[in-house]
Amino acid sequence: MPGGREESVDTIQRELTAFARRARAAAARLHPELSFVSYALLSHIDERHGCRATDLATHYMLDKSTVSRQVAALEKLGLVERRPDPADHRVHVLHPTEAGTRALSATHASRRAAYQERLADWSTEDLARFAAYLLRYNRNT
Repeated sequence: MPGGREESVDTIQRELTAFARRARAAAARLHPELSFVSYALLSHIDERHGCRATDLATHYMLDKSTVSRQVAALEKLGLVERRPDPADHRVHVLHPTEAGTRALSATHASRRAAYQERLADWSTEDLARFAAYLLRYNRNT
């Protein structure tokens, strides 16, 4: 177990980096045509029942050109479509296509199974505590 506060922060940083690398590799295995960023954007669009590209850039703290390239790739794969915003016809809202929703469903089931397997020996209390810590951590970003 880590000792002081600084050592704990160093351990957290190292382990979150390892977690991100594993997540990126898992995303590539689950849907080879989607990068981790593309998968994250598609998931976000689906969870929000549509959103603007600028909302994605703001939420993920990405450059608009990065989001534009990723959205173009998702469109090319037929996973995302643009629809006029009913409130402002100058703006387009991104929505998952049926193919996008199917890809997310299949990937979600595989990811959930992988997490279930990896966390199988954790107690219910440990899982609840870890989930609460992640929510707390992400709420501050």
